[in-house]
Formats: sequence, C-alpha cells, structure tokens
Amino acid sequence: MSEDLKGKIALITGANKGIGYEIARQLGYRGATVLVGARDIGRGEEAANKLRLNDIDAKAVQLDVVNQKTIDSTAQQIESEFGKLDILVNNAGILSDSDRLPPSQVDIQTLRHTYETNVFGVFAVTKALLPLLKKSTAGRIVNISSGLGSLTLNLDPSYEFADFKLIAYNSSKTALNALTVLFAAELKDTPIKVNAADPGYTATDINQNQGHRTVEQGATAAVRLATLPDDGSTGGFFDENGVVPW
Repeated sequence: MSEDLKGKIALITGANKGIGYEIARQLGYRGATVLVGARDIGRGEEAANKLRLNDIDAKAVQLDVVNQKTIDSTAQQIESEFGKLDILVNNAGILSDSDRLPPSQVDIQTLRHTYETNVFGVFAVTKALLPLLKKSTAGRIVNISSGLGSLTLNLDPSYEFADFKLIAYNSSKTALNALTVLFAAELKDTPIKVNAADPGYTATDINQNQGHRTVEQGATAAVRLATLPDDGSTGGFFDENGVVPW
C-alpha cells in the first residue's frame, strides 16, 4: 500500500461491484479516501466494509444517478464532511437486454432508459459535484466510456467488436464522450482534467461476466486518468494502451 493519494477524496458511482469497486480499491490502496456510490446503501455498506478490511479508508454513500435527491444529498454530505472532492469517477452505467436487437427493432423506451443513466445521470452528478471539484487543487473527472462508443471503430468492419451494434448503449457512450469534450473545454483554464476511459471487454454483470478482461485490467485506464499529473491530458478518450479514436 502506498500513500501518494493521502488526503485525496474520491467518489466512484456504481462502486459496490465490478469495475467501480476495483477502481475504488486501487485508489484506496494508494491512500485516497474512497466514497462508494451505490443505489442500494446496503450493498454499498458491504462493499465499503470489504474495502475497510483491507485497510482502505472507505465510506458508502447512497447515490442513484437518476435520482436528483440522492445526488444533491451526496454533494451536501461531501461538502459537510470533507469540504472538497478531488476525484469523480462516473462509472455507473446500464445495458438493457432489449438493446441486443437490431437497431430498427429496439423500442424508444430502451433508448430513454439507457440515456437516463449513461448520459443524463453523468451530467447531473458532474454538475452537482463540480463546485466541490473546483475546491480541489487538482480535480479529476473520469467518465467510464467504451470502445463501442467510438464512431470510428463502429465504422471499421475489422474492429474486434464490429458485430456489437447496440444502438442505445453504443450511442449513449458516444454522447458521454461528447460530454467529456465539452466539460473539458469549459474547464480548460482550471486545474480540473476531464477524460473518458475505455476499460475494454471486462467481465462484469453488464455482459453476464463474458468479458475476457479482469476487473483489475478494466480499472487500469480509469485509475491512471484519475491520478494524472498537472501536465496530464484533458478532453481525451483513452484505454490502457493510449488514445482511443472518437
């Protein structure tokens, strides 16, 4: 365990399991106080307790990214207890079974439901936490995206996942990438850096654990972006190997 993030406060949404939990674990292992955002506070507490057993300073917060009341409550709680936020990882995301149909057969409710979490939820959380991030000497925002959101890769028939044309999920991650660029542009003259991370095809509940990558591997890019130095990139899209095309 290292202490290079000692004194840093990190909030990770959807952190009670999967990649979100692993990001919290890795940041906590480096000394950060990690706030485990979870819709179900019971599951959040279980995850936080598990982290604390590994000597990580972890605390569960009830945060449903589609419920503004819980977003506002989380922001107030962080301000009251810590007075700032150093790292925000927008990890919570969904993929509906009904999205696995050909695009023309997907109903519009699937798109609305997906965007509510993957796009509007990220916007709402980021907007609410931005005042606290501005109180950090080096705020970092990481949006968990996907290579499936890359328009360039979706147009490439040789892309490894070219057959995964999930209209709601893929386009929601494209929209998330746009949010990343636009927030980064607004904050370019501040210490805050905003980037999108592609974890790759990681074994999580969202794909019935069929991904070939471990959560440890999936968290790599996000943790790097969450801990960028002052001269690090902003407004970019990265996986662990470097830049991912828009």
